[in-house]
Amino acid sequence: MRDTLNENHPVAIIGGGPVGLAAAAHLIKRGIPVKLYEAGDGAGASLRDWGHVRVFTPWRYCVDSTARQLLEATGWQMPDPEKFPTADELVAQYLASLAALPALASAIETGARVAAVSRWGADKVVTKGRAEKPFMLVVETAKGTRRDSARAVIDASGTWRTPNPLGASGLPAEGELALGERIAYGIPDVLVRDRALYAGRTTLVAGAGHSAANALLDLVALGKTEPDTHVIWLTRSTNLDRVFGGGGADALPARGELGSEIRDLVEGGKAKLVSGFAVTEIVKQDGRLMISGQTAQGMQTVGPVDRIIAATGQRPDLSLTRELRLDLDPLLESVKALGPLIDPNEHSCGDVPPHGHRELSHPEPGFYTVGIKSYGRAPTFLLLTGYEQVRSIAAALAGDMVAADNVQLELPQTGVCTVPPSLASSISGGCCGGPAPAEIEACCVADADAKAVGKSGCGCSVAA
Repeated sequence: MRDTLNENHPVAIIGGGPVGLAAAAHLIKRGIPVKLYEAGDGAGASLRDWGHVRVFTPWRYCVDSTARQLLEATGWQMPDPEKFPTADELVAQYLASLAALPALASAIETGARVAAVSRWGADKVVTKGRAEKPFMLVVETAKGTRRDSARAVIDASGTWRTPNPLGASGLPAEGELALGERIAYGIPDVLVRDRALYAGRTTLVAGAGHSAANALLDLVALGKTEPDTHVIWLTRSTNLDRVFGGGGADALPARGELGSEIRDLVEGGKAKLVSGFAVTEIVKQDGRLMISGQTAQGMQTVGPVDRIIAATGQRPDLSLTRELRLDLDPLLESVKALGPLIDPNEHSCGDVPPHGHRELSHPEPGFYTVGIKSYGRAPTFLLLTGYEQVRSIAAALAGDMVAADNVQLELPQTGVCTVPPSLASSISGGCCGGPAPAEIEACCVADADAKAVGKSGCGCSVAA
């Protein structure tokens, strides 16, 4: 029945990327019914948008351990653990095979976009009997819209489809929407698929993360064979330590090398760097684009350029959970418990202390945010983090609280790390890694235990 929660309802997973598929693998291994909704046409659809990019984590960090066990039981062979896959290779050699396993394939629906999540017969305001009502998912497909039921929901929908705008205010810059056909968000394939758009032209790359770094390197490479190809690198921050990285001190050599290559481009004059520039307006002038923004010296203008690559990060789509009671960090829109640990204003390293079902739950019992979406607007999420997140949640949903609470996560260090004094004493080694701070570990154990089995819990929250 729609209005009564029961164990026959599946756990709904939103998103068929690496973390969503890993969640399905862990739940299926534990015998829990699963339904996975993927808006794209296949597993890893968002990864295929930037499939030409080689990730800086080797295969051994890209494959979930339980997923690997299920695959190897069918004869699948793990790629060379020390090689670095492209996003396309990650899909073709891992995710597609995982999604094709009979146990998973029968639970996956592609071309199915979850537009909203609520409770049957209860909006956000209703408290009485709330935890006993199943979740209601509004699912949009080519055949129409329907409503499905679930006992719990794991939101692994990611943030790729909701990029940040160029405007430094967090809103589109003046003229940005009108000139959208000249702006690419993310990491376009400038060497192959989109080559004609960038060859022999001047491109402005906005952003100070690894996506911007990859776009810059590709554009400079394009310029070696295509005359009059030029690149301008625009950043809002004047501190580029995060993208330049820790070089040889980075535990992921490919990540360190990426930063070193970008530094060499700038110092060698192959890419013009304009830092400390907050974009406010984009205008077309004589068929080209001029970008205006605020700087320490007042309003300045950069250009003319032919195209813009906005590698300014992403943000979570919160519209689908409007009718749920979520506890989010007010700055990052991340899971609240993680906010102070990943705030890029104060914390520069690319990892976070171990965390699991307790930190990823919400006042809405049975709802969890995982993967890059659990980080909200914060950058530098590693797959290993997501895999441990869903392992813990699957154990909690199965009632195995010992396994759920035994959260272990050791991530490769960046070699560039700062942390606010308020957290330094709480984190092992004073910086990255180690157990979660005491204020998170102390977060109402009974509350999380209750939520894992679909009850309302005690309503406690974690202080930021």
